[in-house]
Amino acid sequence: MARTIFITGGARSGKSVFAEKLTLEFGSALCYLATAQTLDSEMDERVKRHRERRGEQWQTLEEPLDLSRALQGCDDGRYQAILVDCVTLWLSNLLFAHQGTTEDLEERILADVRHLAERLREMRTPVILVSNEVGMGIVPENALARLYRDIAGRANQLLAAAADEVHVVISGIPLRLK
Repeated sequence: MARTIFITGGARSGKSVFAEKLTLEFGSALCYLATAQTLDSEMDERVKRHRERRGEQWQTLEEPLDLSRALQGCDDGRYQAILVDCVTLWLSNLLFAHQGTTEDLEERILADVRHLAERLREMRTPVILVSNEVGMGIVPENALARLYRDIAGRANQLLAAAADEVHVVISGIPLRLK
């Protein structure tokens, strides 16, 4: 089993930059597994800035929904480490993909998170996961936002428990929790 590192923090806390620096310590070649979907020009610009910051030593793969399968496909010796950025965008993608089904959305998505945690235990390549800590603010005003906050909180707990190391980044300063 390879090492799994889980990094959380608020928006714009510096967690992605910290995660990239940690991943670089594994050497190269490196995989950046992106979960973002560029559905508007603002998100296009964000993705562009992230790619420019990372540079040439990273191979970027995009997978908005089937993160476990994507990790399995990357675990073939090509990469020294895999950075997944980010879990909370992945959860958002799943929430919208499954919305309108008769299934219990929270349990359906958390089943995917548990499957991801199992995949992490089987990996031979180190994995660094980035996630947002979304539950530290006010209670959202609508049911969908509250559901998302609850799913993200439970998912972070499951993935942090499965990880070998856990860091939180606040104001650009990383703190190791585990």
